[in-house]
Amino acid sequence: MEKYILAKSAEDVKEYLFNADIISFDFETAPNDAYRDEAMAAVDPHKAHIVGVSFSVDEGTGIYAPIAHKNTEFNIDMLEVLREFAGSEAVKIAHNLAFEAMFLYANNILINPPVYDTMLAAMMTLKTKTEFRNLADSGLKTIVPQLLHTGLPKFTEVTEGRHFDELNPEDYETIRYACADSDYALQLYHVFNTWFDKYLPKHRWIVENIESPTAIFVGLMKYNGVSVDKSLMYQKQFEAGEKILEIHNEIKKFTGKDIDIGANASTDAFKKYLYEDLKLPVLKTTAKYRAAADEESLILLKDWCEKNKPGTLPLLELIHEYRKWNKIKSTYIDGFLDAVNGATGKIHTSFFQLGTDTGRFASRTPNLQNMPRKDNDPVGIRSFLVASEGHIFVDFDFSQIELRVGSWYCRDKKMLETYINDGDIHAQTTSVIYNIPFDEAVDKNAPHYKEQRSIAKNCNFGVFYGLFPNGLMRNLKKAGIDKTKQECGEIIQNLKDGYPMLSSWQEATKNEAMNTGYSETAFGRRRILKGIYSPEMGTRSYWQRCALNTPIQGTAADILKLAMVRILEKIREYPYIKPLLTIHDEILFEVPIDKKDKACNIIKECMEKNPFSGFDVPLKAEGAVGFSFGDMEEII
Repeated sequence: MEKYILAKSAEDVKEYLFNADIISFDFETAPNDAYRDEAMAAVDPHKAHIVGVSFSVDEGTGIYAPIAHKNTEFNIDMLEVLREFAGSEAVKIAHNLAFEAMFLYANNILINPPVYDTMLAAMMTLKTKTEFRNLADSGLKTIVPQLLHTGLPKFTEVTEGRHFDELNPEDYETIRYACADSDYALQLYHVFNTWFDKYLPKHRWIVENIESPTAIFVGLMKYNGVSVDKSLMYQKQFEAGEKILEIHNEIKKFTGKDIDIGANASTDAFKKYLYEDLKLPVLKTTAKYRAAADEESLILLKDWCEKNKPGTLPLLELIHEYRKWNKIKSTYIDGFLDAVNGATGKIHTSFFQLGTDTGRFASRTPNLQNMPRKDNDPVGIRSFLVASEGHIFVDFDFSQIELRVGSWYCRDKKMLETYINDGDIHAQTTSVIYNIPFDEAVDKNAPHYKEQRSIAKNCNFGVFYGLFPNGLMRNLKKAGIDKTKQECGEIIQNLKDGYPMLSSWQEATKNEAMNTGYSETAFGRRRILKGIYSPEMGTRSYWQRCALNTPIQGTAADILKLAMVRILEKIREYPYIKPLLTIHDEILFEVPIDKKDKACNIIKECMEKNPFSGFDVPLKAEGAVGFSFGDMEEII
């Protein structure tokens, strides 16, 4: 029988926690009065408050401290206890630490490592022999019955439609509900560490030293959010709607019919027009073997029509533009406007630090990681994001981090020398591919400079992952460069000949993956390659590319997270540094205008620090500042 008690004073809590070196904790929250009827307000620190906190230091025990229950005399002022706890040297455990870190940060408390997130630990353990748990598998209510063989009290049953602050803190069911989360998170801490120590010790190190501290950084980004220029967004919303209508009318004029084309010009009616009325060939099918009309299908059709039916090319271009503008409006304008928080006027996106198999971040509601690049954005989406009054954006991006990690892995002499000497890797690759002197490769006035450099960039960013001639041909076509499959094959071969250690590393990595069935980052983050033994060549080839991708992309992701952990240490000393977003290999901050130079120096130093012993390729973090994310000036 568990022993859960109600704290009657802050001293009761201190006595329970006295000298404990491992402490699990959990917050209960409720909406502020203005947001009582708003769904999900209780999990938004701008619309909610901490109602109580539970702690557990021994299995089967826990203490609940009520802080803001209504109609009770037992509430305790816990602010100083929480501040002392957050700064202690005890291992502080939570299931979804970013949530707790966010609510602490809302109270001007920054939690210190050592910390341990049992939700992230769950996702670093195997669910079956061939797959790790995902986020849906890792909720406390899901995983406790599976691993600890007991059920947890259900929120709906305990609250019966009320908010948590409306419950009586003296009621044992209230105490039990609050304490159980802390108690079982503590038990999971021991279960996971026992599993890690037996099967994957490196994953325990990653959880303790990378993922869990990063969760604090995630909580800060979520809480801070990013301000937006709503008037500009409404203006662009109107303009995009007008553009979509204009393109739609052009399509109707071309077809001579009022066909229902939907938002993506991929309705059955429109596909019937393409494939039956126009008699265009079906060059790609869906999983159900029906005619496809996605972006890849359009590219294939465009190639075919250029040679066989050029009169249809204007229609295909109109479809492409129609889709592009619908995506811009629905995803980046309507979607961003819907995501603006009513309490702050900011967008507080949700980040998932284990959102991909390689350990890279994912983002949603809205996804701020897939904003179009400036050179492919007719609206200026990034200009929607603006610094708060009196502040300025500071953005730092790891320059070519995956190429640097790749050169470290393959140990090719030319690649390493280029980075160690702060050279131009794209010029070096141009020199290698075209067998021209390096001086000519960097000469912007040389014949074919722009095309050759574009090809070199595409090769650099793809060849580490087993780029094939067809893939390079498609990538170049998107960049406006037409090369045949044979030409692309020759380019790739020239690159491999010029960087001989690259091919050697690729073959060795694929062979190791075939022997082990998995791939790992430099820190030991493991990815199971489920289809590496498939008899089907296409499937096997895909997983072989995953074997090449994982150590490079995953190690780069780990390096970014370690930089976040170092920056987090500096934020304790310089709290005016506010992390807002991470987009692939970059981090966006907001700082007071007069603190810009100091912040830039701190962030750059943290990001360029050597990530681990033995990594001998210099890291380079390129900075930019500005009052709008769409108008940033590089720091020279």
